[in-house]
Amino acid sequence: MISAFECVHDGWGVAVLVGVPHKDAVFKTHPMNLLNERTLKGTFFGNYKPRSDLPSVVEKYMSKELEVEKFITHTVPFSEINKAFEYMLRGEGLRCIIRMEE
Repeated sequence: MISAFECVHDGWGVAVLVGVPHKDAVFKTHPMNLLNERTLKGTFFGNYKPRSDLPSVVEKYMSKELEVEKFITHTVPFSEINKAFEYMLRGEGLRCIIRMEE
């Protein structure tokens, strides 16, 4: 994170942080990096807007243009939801499906 931000051009450079950092990650930089008009932006899930973007995703899935199944790493019943959080915290789960009915 730091390297990307410190490498952008003074005056008009922009660094965009993508994804979720480790829970203990810290971002430290010299204040001059900001005063030199460098820009730091973040995005969470690619700034996805469910209300307007989800219909096209569903359409692509239904027409077999989008393979969602290959991204599912675990499936757990709701009664074992804590397992899903354990997978996430250990970095073992890309996507985990929680089944509401047992």
